[in-house]
Amino acid sequence: GILDIGEPMAVPVISKLKKWQNLMDAEIVVIDSPPGASCPVVESLRGADYIILVTEPTPFGLHDLRQAYQVTQVLGIPAGIIINRDGIGDTGVDQYSAEVGIDILMRIPLERKIGQGIAQGKSLLEVKPEYEKYFQQLYLQIGEALSSGNNL
Repeated sequence: GILDIGEPMAVPVISKLKKWQNLMDAEIVVIDSPPGASCPVVESLRGADYIILVTEPTPFGLHDLRQAYQVTQVLGIPAGIIINRDGIGDTGVDQYSAEVGIDILMRIPLERKIGQGIAQGKSLLEVKPEYEKYFQQLYLQIGEALSSGNNL
């Protein structure tokens, strides 16, 4: 289907997308969703093996993280956190992760070079190729957690 900006039909589109055979056959499928716990977020998360919650260390980021993490708990899906723009804001995300026992898997610092590259349409790995090893480690961590049945 086609979803126009502002059209309140995201859930059926997401649901249909998740049923496409090429997604079903893939070893890894990454589905991005908006922050928080709206219906499109819940539908995006439903059926996942593992959820990476990307947040920023700000009060707004923490608010959305709390909501999204609660959804992972209701759905019974293990999750971990990546902190984007690390170095701004406060320590609320760190405190919350310790409080609820969810691991921080990676930190991506707030750096001008990264921001400029993203603004130019480049990926993080195009801007900072050294992050490839961190994403490979992340992949292995999640695979180990899933095979052992442990939340990271």
